[in-house]
Amino acid sequence: MKILHVIPTYLPAWRHGGPIFAVHGLARALAARGHEVTVFTTDVHGTGKLDVPLATPVDLDGVRVYYFGVTFPERLYRSPAMGAALEKLVPEVDLVHLHSVFLWPTAAAARAAEKSGVPYLLAPRGMLVEDLLQKRGRWRKRLWIDLVERRTLRAAAGLHVTSEIEAEEVKRLSLPLPPIHLVPNGVEAPLKPGNEDALAPAVRGALERRPLLLFLGRVNWKKGLDRLIPALAALPEATLAIAGNDEEGYQAHLLKLARQHGVEARVLFLGSVHGADKAALLYGATVLVLPSYSENFGNSVLEAMAVGTPVAVTPEVGLAGVIAESGAGIVTPGDPESLGAALRQLLADPAQLERRGRQGARAAQRFSWPTVAARMEAVYAALARSRAKAAGG
Repeated sequence: MKILHVIPTYLPAWRHGGPIFAVHGLARALAARGHEVTVFTTDVHGTGKLDVPLATPVDLDGVRVYYFGVTFPERLYRSPAMGAALEKLVPEVDLVHLHSVFLWPTAAAARAAEKSGVPYLLAPRGMLVEDLLQKRGRWRKRLWIDLVERRTLRAAAGLHVTSEIEAEEVKRLSLPLPPIHLVPNGVEAPLKPGNEDALAPAVRGALERRPLLLFLGRVNWKKGLDRLIPALAALPEATLAIAGNDEEGYQAHLLKLARQHGVEARVLFLGSVHGADKAALLYGATVLVLPSYSENFGNSVLEAMAVGTPVAVTPEVGLAGVIAESGAGIVTPGDPESLGAALRQLLADPAQLERRGRQGARAAQRFSWPTVAARMEAVYAALARSRAKAAGG
């Protein structure tokens, strides 16, 4: 099949979190299965720009990637050059997979697909959640839903979600939904670094602190760090390493919170980590903790499971059901008292930590990218058949 993915930001724009890695993992795995995979994206990287050629194909692991510049209003990732390219390419592909909501590239690609009669699959990537709509840009997003997103949803051949939690959240919004298809993100376990001297000094320092709790992801209000840091008061021997980029200046609030609870010396802010540094933290952490208020999936949780590190999550994390079923870790309420008590009990039992790590590694095997790509391929084929049948009468 000829498949076009449209996503506002893409590798190497690591500042934009898990979706860019998940989409590339999927695109790369689909290309490895023999499909012709193209990605349309922008050159945005945080507040800056990627150093990439524009409107020219770049090969990334067998995936043909086109980067386009953006114009006003840049916050919507508006790109007339991408719009013109969509008009040319969309009629030539078999299916379009859109990865975002509330942004211009999704709407533009959806209109081009609708005009050409090409089926498209919409992946909201955790953004169609009532709590998030209420807390961030409520009226602006409601207006966008009414003016743009309702049509995008109504004309879509399907809606791609990565967890049951995300599916339930979307259903609560009373929007005109197409058929829902649940296909999770995949994982590829990183190699364990062999040379500790090559690691960043801050990472080496964190790995010397035991037990080590690891948070891996964007430093953002919805990740629940404001309840994990107070929970640390119940864990006097533990250190918390927070590894992730802070695009919103949220770290200052967390530092203040750590001082208020007397745990400032045991909270380490490492910034963004990649490559060997990230792998070393995943392998070396005692427990990975993701106490999110809302999380459609939880890529870092799956990465920790893949390397045999036990995890602790709140029920709002998309992978919570998998963790509870497999025994890969614990699912606990996110209030500081409950979270602290659950982590204290887990850390006090080395045999339990080892057992949960082994069970997580086994559970992660069913999320290999070849397995996930095969599931997505089946969805694509079903949507294409459905559209062909409708067109035939």
